[in-house]
Amino acid sequence: MLAKNRFYSLYILWLIIVVSSTVTRTILLVKSLSQLELTPLLLVKIYAVGFFFDCVTFSYFAIPFVVVAVILSDRLFNSVFFKMCAYVTGFVLTYLMLFNMVAEYTFFDEFATRFNFIAVDYLIYTNEVISNIRESYPVNWILAAVFLLNIVVFMPVMKQLSHSFMYKSRIGGRLKVGTALLLLPVLSFAAVDLSQTHISPNNYADELAGNGIYCLFAAFRNNELDYNRFYVNKDDKAVLARLKVLLKGKNRTFVDPDGPSITHVVDPGGAEKRLNIVLVVEESLSAEFLTSFGNEKGLTPVLDKLAKESLFFTHLYANGTRTVRGLEAINLSLPPLPGTSIIKRPNNENFISWGSIMKENGYDNKFIYAGYGYFDNMNYFFANNGFSTVDRANFSNDEITFTNAWGVCDEDLFLKVIKEADHSYTAKKPFFSVVMTTSNHRPFTYPDGKIDIPSKTGRDGGVKYADYSIGRLLAEAKKKPWFNDTIFVIVADHCGNSAAKLALPVKHYEIPLFIYAPAHIKPQVVDRMMSQIDIAPTLLGLLNFKYTSAFIGKDVMTSGSWDDRAFISTYQKLGYIHNDKLLVLGPQKEADYYSFVRKDGATTVLHPQEDLLMDGLAYIQGTNYIYKNRLNRLKN
Repeated sequence: MLAKNRFYSLYILWLIIVVSSTVTRTILLVKSLSQLELTPLLLVKIYAVGFFFDCVTFSYFAIPFVVVAVILSDRLFNSVFFKMCAYVTGFVLTYLMLFNMVAEYTFFDEFATRFNFIAVDYLIYTNEVISNIRESYPVNWILAAVFLLNIVVFMPVMKQLSHSFMYKSRIGGRLKVGTALLLLPVLSFAAVDLSQTHISPNNYADELAGNGIYCLFAAFRNNELDYNRFYVNKDDKAVLARLKVLLKGKNRTFVDPDGPSITHVVDPGGAEKRLNIVLVVEESLSAEFLTSFGNEKGLTPVLDKLAKESLFFTHLYANGTRTVRGLEAINLSLPPLPGTSIIKRPNNENFISWGSIMKENGYDNKFIYAGYGYFDNMNYFFANNGFSTVDRANFSNDEITFTNAWGVCDEDLFLKVIKEADHSYTAKKPFFSVVMTTSNHRPFTYPDGKIDIPSKTGRDGGVKYADYSIGRLLAEAKKKPWFNDTIFVIVADHCGNSAAKLALPVKHYEIPLFIYAPAHIKPQVVDRMMSQIDIAPTLLGLLNFKYTSAFIGKDVMTSGSWDDRAFISTYQKLGYIHNDKLLVLGPQKEADYYSFVRKDGATTVLHPQEDLLMDGLAYIQGTNYIYKNRLNRLKN
């Protein structure tokens, strides 16, 4: 048995972390069995790598405990007062580890991943998130149950912890042990990173091999990953030259054909159409929810009817799994970069954006959000990229009929959109409104009596209420004098679910796009593969605008050949789709190649494809170069 002295408490701490983490891992493993092709070797890898990361997590946890154990004299360390403090600390620690087990389970249940950037947001934006959790789960009962369980758990811990006291020590001996223990987190910081949990092609296995607490702090640390350091890359000149080849198109002329800049002028010729645009970015509207894509629940009667009256795009992929990824792609027309969205990064002002182009053309640009726009830094980004902002703080009491943790209901939001459009029309200014909804989000609550699915019963109700609200928006807009000169664009920010065995499951990124303007645009189904980054160039093409941009996206409706390509991502994995092939870039300079079947997303591993890699790097590494060198910013 270990020598019983003041450092014995570190052994207790190690035991608490390893046991609680192993139990959590086992619970999540059982939950994931249907998604795992479990073999004895994979099981060993999951628990071996998991144990390693549990120990790494312990090394960080141990820092303050080691410092206290080294510096306190025997008299103070063995005092009754300090002993009581240690017991209280131990009780709080075991409670937090039990609560962490519950938190990890609920997080994994929703996102099929350990704590990541989403969890970081949950800690930063406490008002929305705590309210959302309280509206979604019986929090008080959970906290009380964990407290009662902790009383039982802590009794043996307390007994073992008592062995740490009443022993004499020397400062020299304490320093030796303490120095050795403090070297562990230093070594961990230098030599360990989250990519070492990559033990299998199966994403669930990789997640199980991690430690939730370690993953949380890794997300804090790695909000932006250095592309050239962590990802496969080639010579920048070659990459940018290839990117320019890929971006060539009808009516496009590069400003500097021989330099690194991709800034170009689009000049379609002819008269411009100064139509208004209302762009509705619909929360979590996966293609799979629509009858048009095979859903048989009848959740989207409004959108299914709209599909026959619009330019209806049926082969569109979301850039990522977060709202800010969608907003970034739509407004900046850029493929995703590793780490967090540009919207949340510092120094994100003055991009050449859809907003800046519309503002230059005299449009009244507004970002209208159902919640508080400080969330995810949205208000700051839009305010510094060509928009004025309207959020929940700008709603008067008589404009709000229903709210939840995330904001006002979609109907209230859309009625506000109508009012803001009226203001612009009265001022005789064309308007461009980017509208971000929230009702199709957990806890899926909305006003009673609107649809035939009760509030707070799950995703189906959220989808159907969102669909109903879009119908209300269009019905109210049709009463307005500006309706006939307005284009309504409806697109999702991301899908409702992106969890699967593969880190980037292509099928789980499919979203719909509607462009509706009955007085100006003939209905048509467009089945060309496209990305959210193509939406701005396509709308600008429909307006026949001449403009200068550094957009990576292209006008899907341009006649001639179209290169079927799209982009998908998590915060670390970057995907480039070309025809039926998928390139996945990872932060250990991995490059994985797959073919996939569009109908069901089934994938097959391929040998390396040099052409696919070069084109993927042209788009992704090329975009990184442009972003880092500020080649897509407005000139002062």
